[in-house]
This record gives sequence, C-alpha cells and structure tokens, in this order.
Amino acid sequence: MYAIILGFITAFTLTYTIIPVIIRVARERRIYDRPNERSSHLEPTPSLGGIGIFAGTICAVVLWTPLETFGVLQYILAAFVLIFLIGVMDDLLPLSPTKKFSGQLLVAIILAYKADVRITSFYGLFGVYQLPELTSFVLSIVVIITIINSFNLIDGIDGLAGSIGLLACVSWGAWFQAADSAALAVVAFSLAGAIVAFMKYNFTPAKIFMGDTGSMLIGTVCAILAVSFIEQNHTPLAAHVYLFDAAPAIAVGILILPLYDTLRVFTQRVMKGRSPFSPDKTHIHHLLLDLGMSHMKATAVLLLINLLFIVGTVLLNRAGTALLLCLELAIMALLTYFLQRILQKRNHDGRHLTT
Repeated sequence: MYAIILGFITAFTLTYTIIPVIIRVARERRIYDRPNERSSHLEPTPSLGGIGIFAGTICAVVLWTPLETFGVLQYILAAFVLIFLIGVMDDLLPLSPTKKFSGQLLVAIILAYKADVRITSFYGLFGVYQLPELTSFVLSIVVIITIINSFNLIDGIDGLAGSIGLLACVSWGAWFQAADSAALAVVAFSLAGAIVAFMKYNFTPAKIFMGDTGSMLIGTVCAILAVSFIEQNHTPLAAHVYLFDAAPAIAVGILILPLYDTLRVFTQRVMKGRSPFSPDKTHIHHLLLDLGMSHMKATAVLLLINLLFIVGTVLLNRAGTALLLCLELAIMALLTYFLQRILQKRNHDGRHLTT
C-alpha cells in the first residue's frame, strides 16, 4: 500500500512541476497545436503535455515498483520509452499512419513476447477456453494496438482522454492491489497521479494538451492493465481474491467509451470507402459538442456513462462474458443512435426555422 501511495505522490509532484516548464518553453519556441477544420479548440495550444505525464509515471514506476515481484519490468519500461519516442515525434513532426502503426506494432510485440502480456483464455466465448500459443500471441498484439489507438482517437476535447484513463487506472489499480499484484497496482496509480497533475492544466480553457505522447502512453498502460486483469482472473496469483466470471466483459466495460467509439468510427469510415485512420469529426464527443455542450460538460457526461458501465458490468458479472459483451455493445449503439436522432431533429428544425 505504501508503494502505491508513494508512486501516486511521486508522479503527481513531478508532473505538476514539469508541466508549467513545458508550457513556457513551448510558447517561447512557438511549438503549438494550431486549430484546423478538425479541431475542437480555437486558440494555438502546446501539445507536449505527454512529456510531463511520461516523466512523472516513469520515475514513480522505477522508484516504487517492487522488482522482486515484477521480473518483466525492464520490458515494460522499454515499451514505455518506445511509445514515448513515437508520440514525441508525431507531436513535433507528424508521422504517417504507416510509421505510427509500425511503432505501435513493435511496442505490442515487446509486451506480448518479452513481457508476456498475453490473453490465454477466451472464457468460453464462442465455445473456446484455452487459446493456442500462436493465437494467444496474435490476439494479444491486436488488443494492445486497439487500446493504444482508442485513447489516441478520443483525445479530441479537453479532459476526456485523461478522465477515462484516470478512471481505468483507479479501477484496475484497486483490483490489482486487492489481488496481491502490487507491481501492476503501482504502475496504475503512478499513471493516475501523473494524469491528475496534468488535468489541472488541461481543463477548459486548456493551457496544454497531452498530444499523442500522452494519449498513447495512457493507452499502452491501459492495454497492459486490461490484458493482465483478464489473465489474472483466469490464473489468479492469490487464492483469496474475488474473481470475475466475465473478466473480458468487465475489461471492455472499463474501456467502453474509447473501444466502442473506435469500432464505430472505423466501421463508418470503411463503409464510406475511406481509410479507417482518416481523421474526421464524427466521434461521440464531437456529437456532444454539436449538441451545444461545452468541453467540460461533454467530458463529464461521457465519464459518467463510462462509470455506469463499470458498475453495471461488475454487478452483472454472473451473467457471463458473451451476454455482457452483447449488452454493452447494444446499449452503446442505442445511446449513439438516440444522440444522432436528436442532432438530426435539431438540424431539421433549425433549417425549417431559417426558411
């Protein structure tokens, strides 16, 4: 418990101290994220906040992670450093989707192959329980890359990616602490501390954005936590831990907003004959902005929805993985449908009034 508290405090303090320096240097050097037709902000704003999040998290993890119980820490740190470098390069000199994906693929391979961050069971989904080794390896890489990109994609309004990342880290950190997996709990709460410090400067009007550096680091950590959570519920480290029958569905519930939004926009883009990585303003947070909400109100609404999904999936854990996954997908699809209908009606009424 002390290591978790110290990890949180260390990450918070370091990030809180570094962010103002990054803002000042970015302004002096004119390193801004300038508004464009896809932006949700109006003023040029530094987008290097992820550097502060990385510095706080990495120092806290190195200082307070119990190495005797976390033999794969060196590979985890290697993945963090690599995703950090990819993010910084993309924030300073945008990378092509191919180069960015290649870097994410290398990170996922390091985690799945060297750090053994792998899903080995399907929990009976589609009648499958234990996965063959190759299938497990490939599936884990796909899951890791998907989660990394999902956080990258929801980082479109003030506070959203940070809030969802914080909620996920606290949720999993608490479970890992109860599960006697102190190392992963330290990683989770270290990132949580860094996010809390960063968000002080990211609330509207945002003084700085986390950029790809921050969003991809949060995605990488959440991928590690999600896969480890699923795996440890299948092969627990401690006998007294409360295990979830539908751990995969609960993991999806914890990340429901970024995962569903990514699935939704990718599907829409492919159906329109476009690249799934082509940017647009069709994300759920953009729909809420179109509805007239501020950045902070939209973030609060989406955070509350995500929290309700976490509570709901935990309470309905006994229902089983397949049923819960179907329920999650159906509820999010319905919510998005009603949101789009409200927008269509408002736009129709608006056109009718102007004519």
